[in-house]
Amino acid sequence: LAEVEFQVFSQFGDDGIIQWLLQQLPIPNKTFIEFGVEDYREANTRFLLVNNQWSGLVIDGSEKNVGTIKADQVHTFFDLQAVHSFITVANINELISKARFAKEVGILSVDIDGNDYWVLKAIKEIEPVIIICEYNSLFGFEQPCTIEYKHDFVRGKDFPFQFYGTSLKAAYDLAKEKGYSFIGCNSAGNNAYFIRNPFMQYLSIKEKTASEGYVFANFTEAFDATAGEWLRGIEKIMSINGLPVFNTETNTMEKVDAAAIKQSLIDNNKLKRF
Repeated sequence: LAEVEFQVFSQFGDDGIIQWLLQQLPIPNKTFIEFGVEDYREANTRFLLVNNQWSGLVIDGSEKNVGTIKADQVHTFFDLQAVHSFITVANINELISKARFAKEVGILSVDIDGNDYWVLKAIKEIEPVIIICEYNSLFGFEQPCTIEYKHDFVRGKDFPFQFYGTSLKAAYDLAKEKGYSFIGCNSAGNNAYFIRNPFMQYLSIKEKTASEGYVFANFTEAFDATAGEWLRGIEKIMSINGLPVFNTETNTMEKVDAAAIKQSLIDNNKLKRF
């Protein structure tokens, strides 16, 4: 997917990936839903809205952010619904239903820096053609795990800022259950792409395993306050060692085994630097 990336409004190269997918997939309804958009100046779907004239729903937990969106010309010049709500498993389907989109939405983009797995699992109201789900690369590609569900989880509040979200394997397994195929991740290592199975026939690429499509995050978000410096590479992985995660295969709580994740990534040549 890195070969087709370009960036206009997306945080990384996702604008290009989305445009490449649109060139191949016969998407019946030109609609999208994205949540966790902040003020929508940087988002996976803004270029889609402006460049392709799609209709969309964006949701954010900050009233200020949603106010900024509604005051922007992007809200008045294009068909965009902006909703203020802190997303939970309990309210996500109701929020989606109020948009009155057809069930077969074109794109769903999930990025809430926390309960991503649980919210995606809870969604029953729609069947998107494309799902873009943020994953936490520090969990590696073998561990099917996510943070424990807490309806009021806020990234960085109770745990280190780099401890959030779902592993790629957990998202991969969940997508499989929902009838989707994994085609890869962006080159930044934070967004995974899933295509609903009936549409895979139109793509020029084939389904990938979690191992084949995994990308370790290139960006640095982990800060060691004690040392007063940013953590990189394996240091980022080791910083979440021993923290509690929910294993989505065994449905039990366990602790992050950073040493095992580190060795797996080294053995499979998934790290550019140690």
